[in-house]
Amino acid sequence: MAKVRSGGGLELGAGPLEVWAWAMYDFANSGYTTVVLTAIFNAYFVAVVAGNEPWATFAWTATLSLSYALVIVTAPVIGAYADLRANKKRLLLLTTVGCVIGTAALALAGPGNLAIAVVCVVVSNFFFCTGCDLVAAFLPELARGRNLGKVSGWGWSLGYLGGLLTLGVCLAYVSWAQAAGQRAAQFVPVTMLITAALFALASLPTFAILRERAMPQAARAGASPVAAAFGRLADTLRHAARYQDLRRFLVCLVFYQAGVQTVITLAAIYAQQAMGFSVQDTLMLVLVVNVTAALGAFFFGNAQDRIGHVRTIALTLAGWIAMVLIAWVADARPLFWIAANLAGLCLGASQSAGRALVAYLSPSARRAEFFGLWGLATNLSSILGPITYGAVSWISQGNHRLAMLITGAFFVVGLLILHGVDARRGRRAALKNI
Repeated sequence: MAKVRSGGGLELGAGPLEVWAWAMYDFANSGYTTVVLTAIFNAYFVAVVAGNEPWATFAWTATLSLSYALVIVTAPVIGAYADLRANKKRLLLLTTVGCVIGTAALALAGPGNLAIAVVCVVVSNFFFCTGCDLVAAFLPELARGRNLGKVSGWGWSLGYLGGLLTLGVCLAYVSWAQAAGQRAAQFVPVTMLITAALFALASLPTFAILRERAMPQAARAGASPVAAAFGRLADTLRHAARYQDLRRFLVCLVFYQAGVQTVITLAAIYAQQAMGFSVQDTLMLVLVVNVTAALGAFFFGNAQDRIGHVRTIALTLAGWIAMVLIAWVADARPLFWIAANLAGLCLGASQSAGRALVAYLSPSARRAEFFGLWGLATNLSSILGPITYGAVSWISQGNHRLAMLITGAFFVVGLLILHGVDARRGRRAALKNI
């Protein structure tokens, strides 16, 4: 990070230490998605908490969908409120505490404790997603236009390393526990406590060093903060035509992120159902993909500031389409490993580039608000993609290859919509600060 100096690629008053502190939040919270949503608790929920009932997988996806639906409803308003009161950091602390407590409470979910598991997943994932929106809104306060992609890429790459670390610690404990003869109902709850503790510990630099630079904005006389937030949101929607490129990209984001979220949520299931991977094989796959995702976020994050945000996203969407086709035709493990690592590279690149482009197209006075809209788009995609995959798999009587192929359509549609986004025009609209 030393190559980007304050007064050069960073905003005035921001230094490499503060950028590192901001990126550490990605490092801190990535353990939650890796351990809870992708590698450990999701399988535990289905097999142990829900007892492998026929409805168990649907219960898991429905639980996540409920949490994402709550974020969709609240994210724009929370973002608008954060802009009005200039309290992104205070709200970020609240969401962090909520996610940490919710994750730790998952340790209470044993066999048959479905209600506890559902409530804790909904609470923890709601606070996790809201925190992601809030911390992303700090990005344009730290980096200038030409370096938004680079700094965003640092955050994403560091985040994947954080997920890798948390998963590694949990897997080390699981290996010890299994060697000691413990069952999943005994050792999985401990991994939830490990994940919560590492999240809390790794986020401390963010709250100690990251500064809130925004200033409170005037609200209508006599209006409550919530009413004022709704008023700002309504104003944003009424004037959406003035930000046509941001609006178009958010629509693009819904589609291509639907594909991304499907891969994140269901890749382990695809590996086991379509490719015959064991649990150990799948966990190793998750570990390796985290490494390639970190590399993708870092290298594409540095490249996108030179080749352009839109072009970078277009390249990654082409990579996603290639990944889907490779996974669809793969009948041997080596070819599937190629697809998985290509997915990792594209995952890190597309996530980093998407966040940077939203920052680039957002007016300074509405950063948190527009990142709330970004969160709305990504969380809508988190419902759309997995439900489509599940429906296709159900209708086709378990044909996961067909479901994966259909997932590729989201990337194709996203690429077509992206074609109409003009980043320079969108940046000019953002600088007007309407």
